[in-house]
Amino acid sequence: MSGEHEEKRRLRRDLLEVRRALPADVVAARGAALARRVRELDELRTAPAEGAAGAAPTVAAYVSIGGEPDTRALIEALRAAGVRVLLPVLLPDNDLDWAVYEGPERLVPAGWGLREPDGPRLTPEAVTEADVVLLPGLAVDRTGLRLGRGGGSYDRVLARLERSGRRTALVVLLHDDEVLDAVPAEPHDRRVHAAVTPSGVHRFRH
Repeated sequence: MSGEHEEKRRLRRDLLEVRRALPADVVAARGAALARRVRELDELRTAPAEGAAGAAPTVAAYVSIGGEPDTRALIEALRAAGVRVLLPVLLPDNDLDWAVYEGPERLVPAGWGLREPDGPRLTPEAVTEADVVLLPGLAVDRTGLRLGRGGGSYDRVLARLERSGRRTALVVLLHDDEVLDAVPAEPHDRRVHAAVTPSGVHRFRH
């Protein structure tokens, strides 16, 4: 195992330990703040008011679990604002299919403690329709380098988006103390355009 890979493993372990220690009420409160902050993204300001004409933006998001920044209020607020929200469906090979979010009552339990939409599957390529992709992660550095969990699912998503040639906004959702000066990098790692935390939006130039 390379030293860089080992450094990633240790950092993931430390960050996950901090998340596991977070009280549920703190996670929920931060989730409410996160929902407000995401709506400040310039890429979503074109969302039409409820009932207004015009195409709404498409956002690929995810349902949080454990100590991840709580996204339940966020995805519901986006849907209520007329945004088309896509949520991932985990495939047996750890790739991600996608389905439209149609409300919390349409989420069903899935493997690894996840919750997924019960509607029609749109294929893994559906993520390339998104104007904004909200990514899970454990940390990001000041250059926009994202540290994921290491499962590889979102590496495939990011590679798919790159191949599509679309100018998709890549945004990682984090707790405030997970914006770091630096994270260890590997050749396949890709940078994001912004991070949203409960305290605000952090933009990166690259």
